[in-house]
Amino acid sequence: MSQSLQLSTSCGRSLPNHRSHSDLKQFLLPGRRRFPVTAFPNLAIRASSSSSSSSDLEPSPVLVSHNGGAGGALAAAAVPAATVSDSSSIEVDAVTEAELKENGFRSTRKTKLVCTIGPATCGFEQLEALAVGGMNVARINMCHGTREWHRRVIERVRRLNEDKGYAVAIMMDTEGSEIHMGDLGGASSVKAEDGEVWTFSVRAFDSTQPERTINVNYDGFAEDVKVGDELLVDGGMVRFEVIEKIGPDVKCLCTDPGLLLPRANLTFWRDGSLVRERNAMLPTISPKDWLDIDFGIAEGVDFIAISFVKSAEVINHLKSYIAARSRDSDIAVIAKIESIDSLKNLEEIIQASDGAMVARGDLGAQIPLEQVPAAQQKIVQVCRQLNKPVIVASQLLESMIEYPTPTRAEVADVSEAVRQRADALMLSGESAMGQYPEKALAVLRSVSLRIEKWWRDEKRHEPMELPEVGSSFSDSISEEICNSAAKMANNLEVDALFVYTKTGHMASLLSRCRPDCPIFAFTSTTSVRRRLNLQWGLIPFRLSFSDDMESNLNKTLSLLKARNLIKSGDLVIAVSDMLQSIQVMNIP
Repeated sequence: MSQSLQLSTSCGRSLPNHRSHSDLKQFLLPGRRRFPVTAFPNLAIRASSSSSSSSDLEPSPVLVSHNGGAGGALAAAAVPAATVSDSSSIEVDAVTEAELKENGFRSTRKTKLVCTIGPATCGFEQLEALAVGGMNVARINMCHGTREWHRRVIERVRRLNEDKGYAVAIMMDTEGSEIHMGDLGGASSVKAEDGEVWTFSVRAFDSTQPERTINVNYDGFAEDVKVGDELLVDGGMVRFEVIEKIGPDVKCLCTDPGLLLPRANLTFWRDGSLVRERNAMLPTISPKDWLDIDFGIAEGVDFIAISFVKSAEVINHLKSYIAARSRDSDIAVIAKIESIDSLKNLEEIIQASDGAMVARGDLGAQIPLEQVPAAQQKIVQVCRQLNKPVIVASQLLESMIEYPTPTRAEVADVSEAVRQRADALMLSGESAMGQYPEKALAVLRSVSLRIEKWWRDEKRHEPMELPEVGSSFSDSISEEICNSAAKMANNLEVDALFVYTKTGHMASLLSRCRPDCPIFAFTSTTSVRRRLNLQWGLIPFRLSFSDDMESNLNKTLSLLKARNLIKSGDLVIAVSDMLQSIQVMNIP
């Protein structure tokens, strides 16, 4: 069966206002339900349908527009039977391959998982166990450890990818210049009990640090705090009340007990309001951060996450710096939304960045706790509208640092993040220094699968308005094609979407639409493959391909069939950012 809808346009025309739904047209495929396709004014549209039982049917040609490049084409064609080829020339990790074979296309997990690497998970065997458990991105936190320690972790992750075929990306998280604690005298953690008196000091200790004493990195700390202030550690995980000031030392009474971690963030409140004047004067990127950024560029990390972003200017400045230091680099910049300033300038920050992280721990120390859920939902929504991946982070399964099972409230919290269609969930202390990192990852994975299945079974295709993000006519065509392809995928209940992409942009546009089926993203670049591993629903493959879509499809089907990843009769929609085309086919 061959079915086609083809679009062409003349050159030199400016982008029409095609967002008006009065121009919306519909067409009906034989034996299928209707789905909407947005029409461009001044586009010639021609639809046809034919059928044949021959397996070597000539494919319908894909029309090329005259607007200076590849045009918008919507074409369905029967694909010739694939010839046998070397299946080793396509790269997909073993875990994804096993999931596809065992669970089928639709039951493949869409929500991505980020694991912070620490003492509990830095060995090669532990990293492999996390990769097998579903880790898509390994996060290294520059608040802890030396650069040499982080370099060894990066080398192990890269070796894991090379030896096992994984596409685990590496995210480097900067420390930021906010006020934080010291290293706790080398201890991995210390428990603060209710009623204990602790000393927060700006002094540097030559000998062993006194018991219940915490070093603070900000020299003006003792001057700025007042008796009666409330001191929050790590976003409120532990709370103290300031009871006395003695020179450089501040005596504090523990009012909410908890676990103190090295280099945890400190905030203080006075009369029910956050004291933020000093933090507002501190730079977003500290001198240490710049050295860490140089390290990340040299090591070729995939993402750099910037802490306490106050404005888009910081993101733009960093991107220019990365481009100047490494002209061939495609490092993505992630903005951590964790302050009042971040929320005030949310849209401009997300627009300037390559993605965002909802850092709820520090955010919850700067706004009332009851406002955090609404802030999370807004950040997730804005990121999706602007086509930027978003990570929900901090305290998802905090209890699993010490216990093998999560609380019911934690499971509900994870479920809500999945229901909001966030791209990724992140483990922090649970995987970095917790006793049960693999179990914590398994909880994220199982909850994600369950909520995603519920979403599909209930057919909850949410009516979120996705504003136009393209800056050119060609970009807008790609956007319309992806929107239509995602609608087709849901209405026709296809098994998978294929996207051939050099830069990853068209795969990202498909992910933004959150279709029911998985998105097989084929790219020829290893770094693009890893970067796509952060985005919702994308299964990245590395594959060498040409601008000839029919040749690409034949090669892909041959390779996937050889690995039993697809079978005859599967319904697939394929799109490409080289030819801006859609093809719909039943696998022969």
